[in-house]
Order: sequence, then C-alpha cells, then structure tokens
Amino acid sequence: MNIGDKVRLIHSKEEGIITRFLKDNVVEVEIEAGFKLPVLRRELAVVSTNEKQFFKPTQTTSNTEIAKQKEAKSAIKADKGIFLAFLPINDKSVAIYLVNNSDWHLPFSLTLNNGRIHVGLLGGVLRGKSAQKSNLDLDLKDIEEWGNFSFQALYHTEGPFDERASLSKKMRVRTNTWADHKKKAPLLDKEAYLYQLDSDEVEQVTAKPKEQEKKLVIDVEKLKEGMMEKKQTEVLPKSYEKPTQLVDLHIEELTKNHRLMGNAEMLELQINTFLNKFEQAIASGLDEITFIHGVGNGVLRQEIQKRLSGHKNVAWFEDAQKEKFGYGATRIKIK
Repeated sequence: MNIGDKVRLIHSKEEGIITRFLKDNVVEVEIEAGFKLPVLRRELAVVSTNEKQFFKPTQTTSNTEIAKQKEAKSAIKADKGIFLAFLPINDKSVAIYLVNNSDWHLPFSLTLNNGRIHVGLLGGVLRGKSAQKSNLDLDLKDIEEWGNFSFQALYHTEGPFDERASLSKKMRVRTNTWADHKKKAPLLDKEAYLYQLDSDEVEQVTAKPKEQEKKLVIDVEKLKEGMMEKKQTEVLPKSYEKPTQLVDLHIEELTKNHRLMGNAEMLELQINTFLNKFEQAIASGLDEITFIHGVGNGVLRQEIQKRLSGHKNVAWFEDAQKEKFGYGATRIKIK
C-alpha cells in the first residue's frame, strides 16, 4: 500500500484513497463521503486497476445507473502520491524513476546538482497514475558526491478545479540512510528506495508558539488578580463520570419518551449522548470504548465515524464484535 492507492474497506461498502500513514499500522483514508478515516491496515484491500475489465456492468444495468456510478467514483481523487524512486541495477548503480500515484497531471522538471552545476534527469509531463524512467543511471559514489535533487511541478487536470500552488522540492539523498526508505514502489510494484516529494511540511503547522505562550501567561496573571480582589474560593477541577466501556445508543435505552419524538430529535439525542460519553471516556483515562448504534439505515454509524475521523484523541476505530453486533457497534481505541 502507498499514498495515492485506491482501497476498499473490507467490512463495509466504502472506497477511498490513502492519504497518510499513521502509527500502529493505521492508515488514513479519504472516502467518498468527503471525510478522512483512520483505518487499521488489515481492514483494507487495494483495489486492482484491472478490476473494471473483469467486473463490467451487466446489460440490465441502465445507462443512468452507470453514469451515476462513474460520477460517484470520479468524486474521489488521489491528491498526493508523488515519489522519487531508486531501483537497484546491481550493487554499484541505480535506475531513477519518477512515480505519480496521484490523479494530477504534472508538467515537471527533475534535476541533480552539486551546488553549482545542474544536470537534467527528467522533464516533460507526467500523467496521473504513471511513472517515467530517467535515461541516466547513477553510480552510488556519484550520489554521494552529487546527491542534491531538485523537483518542480505544476498541477493540472482536465475540467474545472481549484487553483493550486506549484510544487517545489529540494532534498539531499544519502545512501547510508536508504535502509529507512526501502519499500515497494507504487505502480512499479518493485522494491526501491522511495522518497515522497509531496509530503506535508511540518513547518507549516506550527505558527508562532512563543507569541501564543506570551498571550497565555498574560491571561493567567489577569485571572489570578481578579480572583484575589474578589476573594473567590478556589474552584476545584471539573470531574468526569467514568462511563462503562460498552454504551448502548438505542433510543429506547436513552429515553422513555422516544415514541413522542421525531427522527431528527432521536438522532440528535443519540449523537449528543455519544459525544458526552466519549468526552467522559477521554477525560477519565479509558483506553477504549464501544458504542452500540445498531445497523438500521446507517445514518447514526456514519455520523459517529465522521466525528471520530481525524480526532486527536482517536488512535483508530473499527466495527466491534461482529459475531455479536454485526456491523451495529463501533469500537474506539483512545490515545
């Protein structure tokens, strides 16, 4: 599995694109509904590119249905997945490949330099889900001497799309760290030394922590002064009731008046109960918690998993105790 691969969740109907690898064999997948799910690697199956050949729509399928299926599938786009791959030729030299496992088409330039002189390795247009090989193979000793790589690309696709900034990446490659980069290259399906060129930059996430810290100190001091002037009694920290590890969200378990409620009201009560119990589980230090939501039409399950997606306190979640609840319960591993 690689970033940009299309995968199917084994125990549900969702399909999506791998966007990130997390810890503990967890993979972040962007699904058709438009949100990202952390999913255990064992719960995923890579969708074969040859699947369409073997599973063509039957003649009884209407043109309208086929059009809807195509429209739904086209909504999922592999946004990332651009790699520089070094494939060993022998113990002294490597071949250079540029791999585009995303759905973008890339006008690009890839060069090698030693700080002064640049050597062109590849250039042109790299279409989505394709790879190109450089005509120039490199000796390992040359990589140690020259190993500065520069990559520049524009993002393009047919039809309307939101404007996107160009990609520019410079990196130093050292052969003594290749063991950390050895994995199967997407599309090439061969073992290679793999470097992702469009990974997220950590520097963009952290924004002026010192200024934020100063503001926080000022606010605390003012709060202390106000407390001294008013001689307020000390306020104890908020305590949380520790929930059970198995919470039943069936509406009849939450209220006796469910027959007087509409569907929207019942769903709101179930979601609020889930949020409250989940907050209590985090605050009280539970390692995991399971919510029974039933199968039904799947709305409550989708709402729960939508809120869990990308949550900072969620390590992963999965369908729980399938032999007992079917797909009517969700187990959550809390960080």
